Amino acid sequence: MKRCLFVDDSSVIRKVAKRILGSDMIVVEASTGVEAAEICADSMPDVIVIDGGLTDIQAVDLIRRIRAIESPVKPQILVSLVEVDVAAIMRAKRAGAQGYLLKPFNRAQLLESFRFLKIAA
Repeated sequence: MKRCLFVDDSSVIRKVAKRILGSDMIVVEASTGVEAAEICADSMPDVIVIDGGLTDIQAVDLIRRIRAIESPVKPQILVSLVEVDVAAIMRAKRAGAQGYLLKPFNRAQLLESFRFLKIAA
């Protein structure tokens, strides 16, 4: 079964994502970038959704840190934003993200983002 790491400082966002995705994949939660990096170093997930507004580390720095980890799994990464910020999206893509997700999201929006990544969800 595929694994997804949802990194967001909002427990509500993490719980909603887990409820939506939990029947199709294993969802692991992290509330900080440091916690997310530790999870990835221990066992790299297949998909990572990173909050663009983390308080402890910039999303692009976390993406670069994750990409630097040696792993046979090369995760697909989405950055989660509260508004369309083209500059932030481009920075995330240059750091190694495949795309973005707007929040708050509903079931259809989250599942469509995962279909875009060609991840069964």
